[in-house]
Amino acid sequence: MSYLPFENPIGFGASDFIEIVWAAALVALALTWRALLAPAAHKLAHRTAWSMAICAALPVMLRLLLLPHHPVPTPDVYDEFGHLLVADTLRHFRFANPAHPLHQFFETFFVLQQPTYSSIYPIGQGLALAIGRAMFGLPWAGVIASTAAFCALCYWMLRAWTTPEWALAGGFLAAIEFGPLSSWMNSYWGGAFAAAAGCLVFGALPRLRATARARDGALLGIGLGLNLLTRPYESIFLLISAPLFFVPFRKFRVLAKPLAVAILIALAAAGVTLLQNKSVTGKWTQLPYTLSQDQYGVPAALTFLPDPAPHLELTREQQLEYKSQMAFRGADRETLQSYLLRLEYRVRYYRFFFIPPLYLALPFFLLRLREWRFAWVALTLAIFALGINFFPAFQTHYLGAVTCLFVLIGVAGMEQIAKYTAGGARVVMSLCVAFFLFWYTLHIFDTRQFSLALRPYETWSGLNHQNPERRIAVKRQLQKIPGKLLVFVHYSPAHIFQDEWVYNDADIDAARIVWARDLGLEQNQKLVDYYPDREVWLLEPDAQPPRLQPYGR
Repeated sequence: MSYLPFENPIGFGASDFIEIVWAAALVALALTWRALLAPAAHKLAHRTAWSMAICAALPVMLRLLLLPHHPVPTPDVYDEFGHLLVADTLRHFRFANPAHPLHQFFETFFVLQQPTYSSIYPIGQGLALAIGRAMFGLPWAGVIASTAAFCALCYWMLRAWTTPEWALAGGFLAAIEFGPLSSWMNSYWGGAFAAAAGCLVFGALPRLRATARARDGALLGIGLGLNLLTRPYESIFLLISAPLFFVPFRKFRVLAKPLAVAILIALAAAGVTLLQNKSVTGKWTQLPYTLSQDQYGVPAALTFLPDPAPHLELTREQQLEYKSQMAFRGADRETLQSYLLRLEYRVRYYRFFFIPPLYLALPFFLLRLREWRFAWVALTLAIFALGINFFPAFQTHYLGAVTCLFVLIGVAGMEQIAKYTAGGARVVMSLCVAFFLFWYTLHIFDTRQFSLALRPYETWSGLNHQNPERRIAVKRQLQKIPGKLLVFVHYSPAHIFQDEWVYNDADIDAARIVWARDLGLEQNQKLVDYYPDREVWLLEPDAQPPRLQPYGR
């Protein structure tokens, strides 16, 4: 059957079939809600341990079901390789690796070569990947575990803000929004790890205000500490916003003990950061990231755009981003203009945190702003948005710590709708589930004609058939070659510099495959002599397809 309107017997187009599927799903959900789902959900929502376990298991099970068509993700972006290097370094029980004597061959994005061979990233995301590799032999297992922890903790966090039933609804929303179809679960960049840390922070604050228990202070400190180890810059905004939550609270003395516990735990995380600084840069107070800027300048890769040379055609969005970044680096008189320009550009990416049907609930959240706690939620998100806008690049995981607040906004909006009409809230939630199930089903039947026909209309950003096929193909070729290998990477003059291939393990000399930059025959001979026991190959990644051949041919 064709999904083009003039190529099937009944004249329906893709949008017609989408509407039919949505309508059928909504009718099915409406018929089963009162009879089956509502009583079971009510009973489950009051069982915290079971609810957390189900919220954790749901995204994992759904993603594993997609493995036949969507296998374990292959890293493709320099940030991913940077976090994987952190994980491999931690696996050797150290924060930094010794500098290689021929480090000039291994220069690459976001990796220091001097005074140590180390990633420029903090250890948080790498720690999750290292745990996944240690427990399951696969760094991606750490990504899956982080997502599971976030969804479970999202329910736990919401229990302090709303009823158990709505908290469970929020846990399910987290699973379908940031689970199997999300870029966070299908890459190594991170997001879920910081989001789980944020759940601890924003779940502990209301509990501290209600009971002032030392246990909740410890959870607050753990959340702050984990976020510091993952996103140090954004931790500044956590430390600004968290105290504001207690502004209307007058019994500050009862908070002294739990807050002291939180501070001690957060300071321990700060101590780990200082130790990493010392190990990597040789200075307690210099971050690896800032040392990279000192050595290489502001990384050009931060623009994540090609250089706007005359022969390149940029989209309107790319032009806006480029102009905002160039203005941001310009004279002081242009700073405010550039700041507003980049803010305008980046607002569109906030849609990542809302499944489309939730837009129906957003206006109703505004009615909750009369309560200080919800006004504080809006204030916290504003602090993060404005603060992150000073950074010269933007990715959704920069807002990882406040992800649960976006979920809270959706839940609070639906809860407000339910005060007027319980059916309206069920409709919004049912639309969210139907939207997810529709696209998820297309990925289950990934090779079927109807899935192929509807794929151009997909709105998910994580699992949309953009796997790095060239890297996968080269990896398969190298797997067929026995023994230890040295691969020189030769780029063409028209190479796009963000498409980097030179990334290595923490222990370069012990790796089966060593990737090196092609520095010319004379210089390359030094590395060939250094590795006399390795078979030498040459990779030309810019060829179509990438060309791998024995070196010297």
